[in-house]
Amino acid sequence: MGGAGARFKPRRRARRMRSVGGSRAMAAGGRGWFRALALGVSFLKCLLIPAYYSTDFEVHRNWLAITHNLPLSQWYYEATSEWTLDYPPFFAWFEYALSHVAKYFDPQMLVIENLNYTSRATIFFQRLSVIFTDILFIYGVHECCRCINGKRAAKDILEKPAFILAVLLLWNFGLLIVDHIHFQYNGFLFGLMLLSVARLCQKRYLEGALLFAVLLHFKHIYLYVAPAYGIYLLRSYCFTANNADGSLKWRSFSFLHVTLLGLIVCLVSALSLGPFLVLGQLPQVISRLFPFKRGLCHAYWAPNFWALYNAMDKALTILGHLHDRRAGSRISAHCPPFSDSTGNINLYFHSYIGPRGFLQCLVLCALSSFMFGWHVHEKAILLAILPLSLLSIQRAKDAGIYLILTTTGHFSLFPLLFTPPELPLKILLMLLFTVYSFSSLKSLFRREKPLLNWLETIYLIQLVPLEIFCEIIFPLTPWKWHFPFVPLLLISVYCALGITYAWLKLYISVLTERIPVRQKAE
Repeated sequence: MGGAGARFKPRRRARRMRSVGGSRAMAAGGRGWFRALALGVSFLKCLLIPAYYSTDFEVHRNWLAITHNLPLSQWYYEATSEWTLDYPPFFAWFEYALSHVAKYFDPQMLVIENLNYTSRATIFFQRLSVIFTDILFIYGVHECCRCINGKRAAKDILEKPAFILAVLLLWNFGLLIVDHIHFQYNGFLFGLMLLSVARLCQKRYLEGALLFAVLLHFKHIYLYVAPAYGIYLLRSYCFTANNADGSLKWRSFSFLHVTLLGLIVCLVSALSLGPFLVLGQLPQVISRLFPFKRGLCHAYWAPNFWALYNAMDKALTILGHLHDRRAGSRISAHCPPFSDSTGNINLYFHSYIGPRGFLQCLVLCALSSFMFGWHVHEKAILLAILPLSLLSIQRAKDAGIYLILTTTGHFSLFPLLFTPPELPLKILLMLLFTVYSFSSLKSLFRREKPLLNWLETIYLIQLVPLEIFCEIIFPLTPWKWHFPFVPLLLISVYCALGITYAWLKLYISVLTERIPVRQKAE
């Protein structure tokens, strides 16, 4: 026994040293390539400043004007523009802070009555504000890359998992076009999420919980992944030990840890919603954040279950079959909670699975909500794609799911950029990112079986003729005047097939994966 113990300890120490060594390499020798990647993508974002922008540009200009000119008590009542303030209070304060910089660029952008106002200074400021706040996203990516322990040794920096992850996140095609062409502020929000994930991976649980609580009060769409955070923190932080088989040791439950988590949530919520509670305006804020008067589907169908449902519904209507439209609201109300809870129950009662299991359930929560949620926007697919990037470099099966989801999900965003000058740009950017994703992950797992089977490969290849038809052939036909919605319909339905397939594959993977028993320290 003594000899066996002596042999085990040096090995365990060696594994720890390799992990620490990988972290130090990222902190020291890795700084050069990470800075180069971050500076390169920031330069590209600057080049995109003159590009097309959507109505979201006017949305945020209006929010700047509202928060700059009106007292807090009127922020969630102002309705001069149709683009009323409908984000949580922390984001409103963020706009308030930006407005005090914006006045030095062009004060006219801060006039509430100047609807659809644009000027060169306004465009420059708003584009620059997105680029500048992306510093938090860059930092979040850096911290996630530090969590990679470098199990797959590679002499070439281009084949290191941390490098591949950094490219997949920093140069993500979907985030580039949504934030820096279409126009939104998703970058720094995803930065908060990635930073919270990194802190949980580093077992800095309270910091991770605080960051996520703050994130929820910036944008409430992250409520979709809150169950994964809640269950993982309960499983890993509130229970301090496991049994020998990896199951929960119920007596190890810590009331102190639960209290600390509760205090974090309550304090952040009080800072955010407290002033509106005092003013008696909390119901008005809630009504703006959750406008259920909107229809089940967004005007541009997100490529999810409802795109398939609506297409079948329309086909049956044409064929004269009876159907029940009311079924839609019932499915929308019950499917996301069910699909979220199933994965999280698996996370909670299974043997201790650590950060990887947490990431699996986080992605599953995001993807399930995208599949079945109410009035889902097509851009919400990024909520699943970005965290799935962290899993894609760990296991070949996850890499295959990532390639299907990211290629299909990114292609589904093409209709957001419908102006001719952006056509070659979006094709080139997606082509570069997709080629890199396939080649880097294939190289990383070259000793394992192919990441995609022949059927999956054929499905993805068919995106090429679909794009040719929608962008080149269809506009030349007389159908475009009578059926202008056909390209959107085809893209949504076809991409919904791929995203549904990726969701099912991930779901089965999470529920059937054999997880090795791992004990937490007593």
